[in-house]
Amino acid sequence: MQTASKKVINGWAFYDWANSTYSLVITSTLFPAYYLSIAPGRINLLGRTYDRDSLASYTIAASFLIIAFLSPVLSSIADYKGNKKAFMRFFCYLGSVSCAAMFFFNESSVGFGLLLSMLASIGYCGSIVFYNAYLPEIATEEDQDRISARGFAMGYAGSVILMVLSLAFIMLNENMGWGLGSLPVRTSFVVVGLWWAGFAQITFKRLPPSKASEARPEHNIFTNGFYELKKVWIQLTNYPTLKRFLRSFFFYNMGVQTVMYMAPYFGKDELKLESTQMIITILIIQLVAIAGAWLFSIVSKKTNNIFALCCIVIMWIGICIYAYNTVTVTEFYILALLVGLVMGGVQSMSRSTYSKLLPETKDTASYFSFYDVCDKIGTVIGTITFGYVAEIFDGMRNSILALMGYFIIGLILLLFVRMKSKLKFV
Repeated sequence: MQTASKKVINGWAFYDWANSTYSLVITSTLFPAYYLSIAPGRINLLGRTYDRDSLASYTIAASFLIIAFLSPVLSSIADYKGNKKAFMRFFCYLGSVSCAAMFFFNESSVGFGLLLSMLASIGYCGSIVFYNAYLPEIATEEDQDRISARGFAMGYAGSVILMVLSLAFIMLNENMGWGLGSLPVRTSFVVVGLWWAGFAQITFKRLPPSKASEARPEHNIFTNGFYELKKVWIQLTNYPTLKRFLRSFFFYNMGVQTVMYMAPYFGKDELKLESTQMIITILIIQLVAIAGAWLFSIVSKKTNNIFALCCIVIMWIGICIYAYNTVTVTEFYILALLVGLVMGGVQSMSRSTYSKLLPETKDTASYFSFYDVCDKIGTVIGTITFGYVAEIFDGMRNSILALMGYFIIGLILLLFVRMKSKLKFV
């Protein structure tokens, strides 16, 4: 096969531009800041009292657990019907509508706000399953690193633009004395939903129909996905390099995803950052992540993907040690620079490495469903670990050490993955 046209590639990458506003505004900045400003320290929900930070982590874990069970079913249907785009569109709209509905989230409806955040997370994660599965269909192996990095770079750039506009509205309200209260923040939630669904139309228009599988389901179409996961797991014995990579990815990704979701809560409650300081920190991460995605794409081109990922995971371990000892705002800004550098690299390189290691198959959605289930189950374990350790020790610093353990395990397993090196010694 040949890499698709520039129009198709840009259309695919534009979905990162569309949905990354959710990752920045909802996951990382405005929603956590707004939630922490209106939610009490202890929240009674479903017959139990939770620490608000731990409840946020458990909500994230619940959304990822749901999508981990849905993903095999949906991917199986998409593989056999060849309708990845239709499922991608459904989850896109689920997420965007949930974001817009957060406009009605206030101090008297904390549970409602958390429910919407869960639905938005399901929409985001569900659409990403099918978005990722398109990569090997539209790009040759040698182009996948570059195209994957382009998607992440566009996502970071688009999300920063919308974040700056939202932040400008919020700060004007505060500095000019407009007296609009929380309206600028809640309006930003609506804008995220419109941005996500609106720019996604470019992707839906340009992406070609996905390839239907020539094989027919061996089981009920709603349960066949789990059999497909089992089949993929069995087939992995024939692809030891791919299997070793997935084991490593499962562990180091626990740390990556948990940091991405819980960093705002750490900054707000452990370091007492103001909302504006926290937003600036996240913007630093987003901007540096663009450079990080391209930097490690170059490193992998000069060496190989595994070498680049080992460098990234080692840096993550160092970041955990630094974060545990971080006490000032300046130190937190430095931490943000380091996190941004490796955040873009690890996501882009992980996706393209997995894509490169896949065997020749038309059932790409089943393999990416397996990848996605590893991602989601790992995130469930990571966020639950973070919240539980924080509850036990009444603080989040020890939770960081727990995450460091996952990075160390991931690094050890990654050292057993072998890819052909591109280094030449003369």
